[in-house]
Amino acid sequence: DTELVSNICRWVRQAVKIPFFAKLTPNVTEIVDIAKAAKEGGADGVTATNTVSGLMGLKGSSVAWPAVGKEQKTTYGGVSGNAIRPIALRAVSAIANSLPGFPILATGGIDSSEAALQFLHAGATVVQVCSAIHNQDFTVVQDYLTGLQAMLYLQAVDELRDWDGQSPPTAKHQQGKVITPKIKDVIGKSLPSFGPYLKEKEQRVANYKKTIEVLEEQPLDISRPVYKPSKPIPSVKDMIGRALPRVGAYNDLDNTDQVVAIIDEDMCINCGKCYMTCNDSGYQAITFDPLSHLPHVTEDCTGCTLCVSVCPIIDCIKMVSRTTPYQPRRGLPLGVAPVYA
Repeated sequence: DTELVSNICRWVRQAVKIPFFAKLTPNVTEIVDIAKAAKEGGADGVTATNTVSGLMGLKGSSVAWPAVGKEQKTTYGGVSGNAIRPIALRAVSAIANSLPGFPILATGGIDSSEAALQFLHAGATVVQVCSAIHNQDFTVVQDYLTGLQAMLYLQAVDELRDWDGQSPPTAKHQQGKVITPKIKDVIGKSLPSFGPYLKEKEQRVANYKKTIEVLEEQPLDISRPVYKPSKPIPSVKDMIGRALPRVGAYNDLDNTDQVVAIIDEDMCINCGKCYMTCNDSGYQAITFDPLSHLPHVTEDCTGCTLCVSVCPIIDCIKMVSRTTPYQPRRGLPLGVAPVYA
């Protein structure tokens, strides 16, 4: 009720002289309208968001947890923590885009410095930590401050521009071991890492290493490079709202700028999860070799990223720009009635 929110904020504004923020629930149709009402009522800012209404769970006996009293009844409560982060990020970014410059106190799933930076990028002016402190203690706050300082520092060092937050780029590997050299470069084809294929791969690599001089003396450099910032280290204020130009309605997206999946066969562990999810829930755009278990993305890929979401190996599947026109195959053309036998 926007009118109720506006009136309550007016009453508070008349009663106190200190700044106050209206804490907004996400359990509404459009949280931006509520934020606008709070601003019209005199609130100095808003807190986004409060907990999300939910039912925690039911045991196999149908008894809820938590259950109260002899009758073991329960009710709907507030879900908090990182489970609601996507909802809170949506709320913060939507309010920030609609009310530029209006202070937002972000809360809902801030359990790391990376999560805090996400909310700052989404337009939050300040962030609040609660569930993470319940799970550990107040020392996490200092951890997050240190982590945030580190991430701001990383953005000023050109040599580390490929890092994602505090995570370095993923090295090409197979089951945790760095791949050197690339199998395809050695034998001209990819081989999976199981059964006779694994034995063949190991033998081929061993034969290759016999042809190179591995004992040749190399200068040993045990010193770690000391990188220095090549530009001013950004401040927290510089991060506020940085992502907002990229966040908007679906109609703002360019449907002609398409991507497709590409699978790194050297890193693939041949689990088949990409094939299964694409076959059962996607566009049947991945084939799976019945012998080698190597997946292959076909031209039917729509760039939905389902395969990336289920792949257990980070960066084994990447999305790259489509270089060919996309011709969607939707079965029967529009206006053609199916024929039933």
